[in-house]
Amino acid sequence: MKIEHFAINVADPVAMAAWYVEQFGLKIVHHIPEPAQTHFLADADTTVLEIYCNPPDQVPDYAAMDPLLLHLAFTSDDPSADARRLLAGGASLVNEMHLPDGSHLMMLRDPWGLALQLCKRSSPLV
Repeated sequence: MKIEHFAINVADPVAMAAWYVEQFGLKIVHHIPEPAQTHFLADADTTVLEIYCNPPDQVPDYAAMDPLLLHLAFTSDDPSADARRLLAGGASLVNEMHLPDGSHLMMLRDPWGLALQLCKRSSPLV
């Protein structure tokens, strides 16, 4: 089997989907307006992120979560440059790490508090 998508329940899926399209170049590949404003966003490969609000009282407080509990990780050829662009777009910086193997990781939060990680690995995971 293969992962089809990863889903997160958020307070404002319309605005959040638009931000990820603008900031990460993701494409909305499917949208179900009612009842939860469900957006399926895809990268250039086959990774799909589902963003929706259903029901609104069950939206986790992502900003209060430690980023190691939940984060969305993106590969980056230049984490520092990508972080600067994302910060200008409303993200906030959490931390930056340079690992002994040469990997460069930056943890940020999107404007809604969801933790994002920018990863430049010395060796790809897959």
